[in-house]
Amino acid sequence: MGGNAPLIGVLALQGDVREHRLVLESLGADVVEVRQPSQLTGLSGLVLPGGESSVMDKLMRIFGLREPLIALIDEGIPVLATCAGMILLASELEEGIAGQQTLGGMDITVRRNAFGSQRESFDVSLTITGWETPVDVSFIRAPLVTRVGEGIVVKAKLDDGRVVAVENESMTALAFHPEVTGETRFHREFLNRAGAYASARL
Repeated sequence: MGGNAPLIGVLALQGDVREHRLVLESLGADVVEVRQPSQLTGLSGLVLPGGESSVMDKLMRIFGLREPLIALIDEGIPVLATCAGMILLASELEEGIAGQQTLGGMDITVRRNAFGSQRESFDVSLTITGWETPVDVSFIRAPLVTRVGEGIVVKAKLDDGRVVAVENESMTALAFHPEVTGETRFHREFLNRAGAYASARL
């Protein structure tokens, strides 16, 4: 790694940071675990991992990361968000805890813990728009997109029509965890965006 490899930040306050890091490094990226604002400098992409969205929200504010992250998102940095990360990107949140805030960035409404508790976790094969073969992914206390706004493309739905993957020009948000089932195509697409973003800023 190194050289022309994109530098990717993984928000590392809580959640499945290690799993994302392993996938990204296996694909040739350089990875920094982000716990303070100075670690956002020079990034070509940002991963918002799964975990507990309300805890992440509190810790982002405690460590002074909230405003710098919003600024990066507003600048158009490529973002890959999974599960709780999808909640962080939502412009509107349903069933959040009292006072819970999001970073915004995507014109979507997301319902927190839409599939129930950990006991209701499940694996499923999903058809992804534009991909030739389905993906096998895990839903773990997953959120759900309940409203799709302007500029948002739906990438995947469950068989009953519920939306579980969306993207816009710079961001992809997934209700599930490809990083725990060996699925790398989402990360590959994200790294392609990150490489283009880095090149455009030279």
